[in-house]
Amino acid sequence: MLCGGPAPEAREMQVGFIYVSPIGDAGWSYAHDLGRQAVEKLPGVTTSYVEAVKEGPDAERVILNMARKGYDLIFATSYGYMDPMLKVAKRFPKTVFMHCSGFKTAPNMGNYFGRMYQARYLTGMVAGAMTKSNVIGYVAAFPIPEVIRGINAFALGARAVNPKAQVRVVWTKSWYDPVTEKEAAKSLLDVGADVLTQHQDSPSAQEAAQEKGVYSIGYNSDMSKFAPRAHLTAAIWNWAPFYVETVKKVQNHTWKTGSFWPGIETGIVDIAPFAPMVPEEVQKRVLAMKEDLKAGRADVFVGPVRDQSGKMRIPAGQKAADKDLLGMTWFVEGVIGTVE
Repeated sequence: MLCGGPAPEAREMQVGFIYVSPIGDAGWSYAHDLGRQAVEKLPGVTTSYVEAVKEGPDAERVILNMARKGYDLIFATSYGYMDPMLKVAKRFPKTVFMHCSGFKTAPNMGNYFGRMYQARYLTGMVAGAMTKSNVIGYVAAFPIPEVIRGINAFALGARAVNPKAQVRVVWTKSWYDPVTEKEAAKSLLDVGADVLTQHQDSPSAQEAAQEKGVYSIGYNSDMSKFAPRAHLTAAIWNWAPFYVETVKKVQNHTWKTGSFWPGIETGIVDIAPFAPMVPEEVQKRVLAMKEDLKAGRADVFVGPVRDQSGKMRIPAGQKAADKDLLGMTWFVEGVIGTVE
């Protein structure tokens, strides 16, 4: 009988996260980091992250560094990380790579997002019900399908409860630039917007709304603490269930590449609690629609849907296919702005 020392402990699984902005205490990277913290609690797992990583060569350097260090799983959480991650993935076939919001895959690289357009529609309903000027301002990052799709869903929600509502869009061409975001918000206030929303990482638009005495709707996380007198609700992310599930699949060797796009029924996308300013009848109507979306009784992009020029894009009774949503490059009727 052979005798020896204690069995060696199994190596901890190393999971890395890469963020495009500072984590801070609100916004896109903050929401992802809450998911990372849930992963950190799993037995046999350690995590690390790098924040404020620019898209492009910087991202490739950070991803490559994690791969070289033997990370088992790497999450890259911005659209512009897609090609750098794909390049590194080809060099490290035993590492699992996951890219958020893109569309490219490889045998060891998947992509993921959530059907945030469902939550956008619900918050649009709130905005449409609360506006008095019928002008809603939207501070948006880049004119890519992800952002355009969200703007369109928001506008459809707003006009479902208020056909006179307009959604005016200003592009900042950045994911995180608090000063530029605030200036964009002010420009929308100057043209009569009395509700502001955003596809940005900082709460600057929320703060601009409160300073002006109008309403706002946040994004990524509940931003009410930054503008308690303005913030009505927010379209929010809860990444923990997805991150935990993905890590367990890699641990169990059951992970397979693919495109993952969970909806509101999973809780990964949702809306923040309503502020006291939102009338009860509005809350009830929005929550009823939320239940219909969760149950599959309703959907957002169902015809008839026309674009800005009046052209029919989704015929009556038809539902937009996922490939059309993922490639959306046009604005719906009621949106004022360009997709450039």
